[in-house]
Amino acid sequence: MSPSPPIVLAFAASDPTGGAGLQADLLTIASLGCHPLSVLTAITAQDTRGVDGLLALEPAWITRQARVLLEDMPVAAFKLGVLGSARNAEAVAAILAEHPRTPVVLDPVLASGRGDSLADDGTLQVLRSSILARTTVLTPNSLEARRLALAAPDADLPGCARALMELGCKYVLITGTHEPCAQVINRLYDGRGMLREDPWPRLPGEYHGSGCTLATALAAMLARGLAVPAAVQSAQAYTWKTLEAGFQPGRGQQLPDRFFESR
Repeated sequence: MSPSPPIVLAFAASDPTGGAGLQADLLTIASLGCHPLSVLTAITAQDTRGVDGLLALEPAWITRQARVLLEDMPVAAFKLGVLGSARNAEAVAAILAEHPRTPVVLDPVLASGRGDSLADDGTLQVLRSSILARTTVLTPNSLEARRLALAAPDADLPGCARALMELGCKYVLITGTHEPCAQVINRLYDGRGMLREDPWPRLPGEYHGSGCTLATALAAMLARGLAVPAAVQSAQAYTWKTLEAGFQPGRGQQLPDRFFESR
């Protein structure tokens, strides 16, 4: 028998477009040579233009899905996306507490690209109080970093990173997509300050699922044994290539092509 590839478990809501959410996580994990496991946290109705509705699952079903999988297979990394509700976030935090040595990548998806809310204030509070302390790498965009840090809309991003690490996460990767710069500049911080700064050419158009792709690629790289700084660099390079090869199947945003190499 062939050896098992590294296994990544994603907690996320569905996205029927395949651009983001759980479906995008599965595509990304598989394309990077890992095996995906999935725990569905919520069901969404959405298209490439935005989210029409979200139905959170009951927390008991989050716990049941996760424990059945974790009792059967060894997981090398966790990836967290939309959790659906504060109670679901609490259930996920309890699962993570049972696996303290497994790296966790948290993509704090607070809103869709159109601005549709995907996390209420209660969920935000549980992320701050219970999830960040279990997080290896947090991957917010600048808007999410400021909101998670309870900072002003124009707050200093290094200060936001420090505030978030004070809540327990080990690394913060703040992406620069929403900042007014000619390039997209992503910055990785740890307790000592900024570890790396990576500028990327800003591609034209808007993309659905770029943040999901980056966070999930990072989880896959950690599952494959890379140290955090190297995993961050590799995940960024992969993500940029998926966006460069992106396509527009609908009337809204473009979708990343996670299998660009095969095409």
